[in-house]
Amino acid sequence: MKTISVNAPAKINFGLNIVSRRADGYHNIETIFYPVCLYDTLTFSASEKFSFTVSDPSIPSDSSNLVVQVKNELESAANKKINVSIHLKKNIPVGAGLGGGSSDAASALLTLNDMFHCGLTLAELRIIAGSLGSDVPFFLSPVPSFAESRGEILSPLKLKIEFPLLIVKPAIHISTAWAYKNCKPALPKFDLRNLHGTLSNEEMIELRTKVVNDFERIVFDDYPEIREIKQKMYQLGALFSLMTGSGSAVFGIFKNNFDAETAKEFFQDRYLSVIC
Repeated sequence: MKTISVNAPAKINFGLNIVSRRADGYHNIETIFYPVCLYDTLTFSASEKFSFTVSDPSIPSDSSNLVVQVKNELESAANKKINVSIHLKKNIPVGAGLGGGSSDAASALLTLNDMFHCGLTLAELRIIAGSLGSDVPFFLSPVPSFAESRGEILSPLKLKIEFPLLIVKPAIHISTAWAYKNCKPALPKFDLRNLHGTLSNEEMIELRTKVVNDFERIVFDDYPEIREIKQKMYQLGALFSLMTGSGSAVFGIFKNNFDAETAKEFFQDRYLSVIC
């Protein structure tokens, strides 16, 4: 078995509506998952036993990590032993709303299924992915998609954002469970399925009042620093800005590289800042 390296992309939520609470304790949401060019890298190497390591020592490498759970689920589903050494190089910040852990899980699921000839179909992989996390199925085929239900029902969209995108991550960890517990579900005023094609400058500006993240209402009250980042994005010339997921990362879309780089220079002394 040869060594294989796989890039696992981050995503942003281009809009996130919390529609209703469900009887099973989850929430129905509507969102657009949009992949961005920020990646974790997983390296798979031959080994006589299973091992999993992470470049960031603060991230657990035991069975609480989704990558290890993927290995266990595949072993059970395919009824075969998976001995491999996996190293995860983390570049996507944790607790940011960028989906890094889910993307790592999906990449491991696809790669191990192929490497060990497990023979699971994409439909079967989607079932495993959905059991691991609501947005893991998206990363099995990460193209711009409208997501509904818990986020696992996906409809690809022909949507393009061709502007530079700046992601700013403060040193704040938002608990997703806390965010959902305190959110107030409501029917969305704008249907995200209406977004398609390549968005223009004018459309980006127009969408400021239409495309929202319902988590901002509660997160900004408890973490005003995140609100200030969004406000500063606009002061620095962003066409559009929004918190992604339940936070704490905020993205800004700029009309050109100069404006994006200028904004990055402002933020990077205090926060993790990445241009995609």
